[in-house]
Amino acid sequence: MDALPGRSAAPVDEWSEGSAITDSIAVLGHRGSPYRAAGIAENTLAAFDRSRQLGADGVELDVRMTADGELAVHHDPEVPGLGPVAGLNAAMLPVPVPLLAAALDACGGLRVNIEIKNLPGQPGFDPDDRMARQVVDLVVARGRVGDVVVSSFWPDTLTAVRTAHPDLATGLLVASWLDPDTGVATAVERGCTALHPPVDRVDAALVDRAHRAGLSVAAWTVNDPGDLEAVARAGVDAVITDDVALALRTLRPG
Repeated sequence: MDALPGRSAAPVDEWSEGSAITDSIAVLGHRGSPYRAAGIAENTLAAFDRSRQLGADGVELDVRMTADGELAVHHDPEVPGLGPVAGLNAAMLPVPVPLLAAALDACGGLRVNIEIKNLPGQPGFDPDDRMARQVVDLVVARGRVGDVVVSSFWPDTLTAVRTAHPDLATGLLVASWLDPDTGVATAVERGCTALHPPVDRVDAALVDRAHRAGLSVAAWTVNDPGDLEAVARAGVDAVITDDVALALRTLRPG
């Protein structure tokens, strides 16, 4: 995903359905656009393709490292019935679990938010940030620097990305328990270009502080029409949503 440029938060009374403000808000499918009734699981090539078909601007996906050093697209630390991703070789992954290279190829023309899953206490924690450097190498090799943002809850991972490639956009994910002002300060300190707060911590004041600091703002996970309208009024640059169709109807009616 492009490092969406920071801009001043729009005053509440400027927001209206179908306005240029809402048209400019990027809509990203959370883990693609899974659809259980049709057998489409999250973080799969089919889910990413469904996001495209629904009209999303991009997708958000999660990456973990396998035991043999491959980059698996999977949210949870463990694969049900098999164990931690960090304890499995790539060949042991279930067929629906793609590697990042295949996911990037499937997301051609879409913005991609790659969340690196790397937290202390979880299986496979990577204190040396080898995974971050491999993600950067792959993004560069695929020619995707201009339409990818790498996000993480772990600031050291984002520092490693910036060190490996200063021009690659990075976004600090803000945990629900973290003071958003602290998130803004940390994002700036770590050289990030974006802040990714949870929807319930987004307001116009936070967005304005982030924009003044040169950060774009992507809110997650925004699934309710009222919340979509609220974050639009607040001036966010992107929403990450489980319901791409709803987000597009709400933000871009007609």
